[in-house]
Amino acid sequence: MRLSGVLLRDRLELSDRLQRLLPMAAATLLAALAGTAALMEGGAFAGVARPAGVAVGALLAWRRAPFVLVVLAAALTAALLRQVGIA
Repeated sequence: MRLSGVLLRDRLELSDRLQRLLPMAAATLLAALAGTAALMEGGAFAGVARPAGVAVGALLAWRRAPFVLVVLAAALTAALLRQVGIA
């Protein structure tokens, strides 16, 4: 599949509008995947701790915190909520 993009690049002619929409479609697909992973676990709701950790991480990333701090704060938030019984 990956090789087909390289091989078919010169054979396919995409309109300008479609070329502008493709990056937005990729971003939308990535956001949907991240949302599903943050909210679901094995086909059921993952609980409050995971989305809360993701929200803390997203807030810190938005505030341009260092990546290590974002990951550690998100994990710590989820872990602490689970420790006090908020699954």
